[in-house]
Amino acid sequence: MFGYIKPQKSELLVREFDQYKGIYCSMCKELGKSYGFFSKFTLSYDGTFLAMLMMARSEQQCKMKQGRCSFNPTKKCPFCEGEYPELKFASALTVIMTYYKLRDDLHDPGIQSRFKAFFLYPLSIRAHRRAAKDYPNLEKVVADAMQLQDDIEKQEVPPLDACAEPTAKMLSGVFSQLAKPETTEYRILEQFGYYLGRWVYLMDAADDMTSDLKQGAFNPFIRDYGLTVNSTQEELMEAAERCNQALNMTVSQAIAAFHLLELGEQFAPILKNIVCLGLPQMQKEFMLKMEKGKSDVRSL
Repeated sequence: MFGYIKPQKSELLVREFDQYKGIYCSMCKELGKSYGFFSKFTLSYDGTFLAMLMMARSEQQCKMKQGRCSFNPTKKCPFCEGEYPELKFASALTVIMTYYKLRDDLHDPGIQSRFKAFFLYPLSIRAHRRAAKDYPNLEKVVADAMQLQDDIEKQEVPPLDACAEPTAKMLSGVFSQLAKPETTEYRILEQFGYYLGRWVYLMDAADDMTSDLKQGAFNPFIRDYGLTVNSTQEELMEAAERCNQALNMTVSQAIAAFHLLELGEQFAPILKNIVCLGLPQMQKEFMLKMEKGKSDVRSL
């Protein structure tokens, strides 16, 4: 998973932060229970958001209890009491996406990414098989998106919109599974997932611009904005501003679709924080990193 879909913690109430932490820790527990201890290391903010969104639309209320942390037995963490299919669904998606990400990293031009994937990919195979068996529709959505992404990036000059399309379609396909087909809620979730997926791809591409320049990896922003390893800080900042404009247009569509969703009182304020504050905050952090001059690839 990408790790960009997270809350702006400074704007959460203490009670809300405890609830968020409870779902996060419950995801960790569910990953280990359903897909093995190694799967706990795939825990992400993105999976937590999906689980929380599903639970916010469920009539089942989440009751928290204190338990021991799997990684630090001396520490107590909040967990959801009982069984929640939403946690397993989100855990399965996390495992499936991690598997495909590691498989893709095996062919990454960056030595560090390939080295890491070489050791971790074999560990992900068994968990992936189990998750794919549990949720074949999720497996198909992710596998199709990864294949489409590979096909597009092999094109000589794939347009930016085409590059973002696989991730957009993938999250659209995932989120649409949360409602009955042909309903209004289905169409809203489909659109929300689409624009959220497109934003995630663009955010990841923008965030990776400098490292991709160094490694010579494919990045649509680098190509479209004519960046090279000799680009000046001013040229990089101009590219960052254009990235931010593309992100703003996409996140506004995602927020508009989010406001149309029917959510219960449970977790609704936290979800609103994530979508309306957390996503824009990630863009601000990206721009701040660029403004500080950390992005001059000639110094890398």
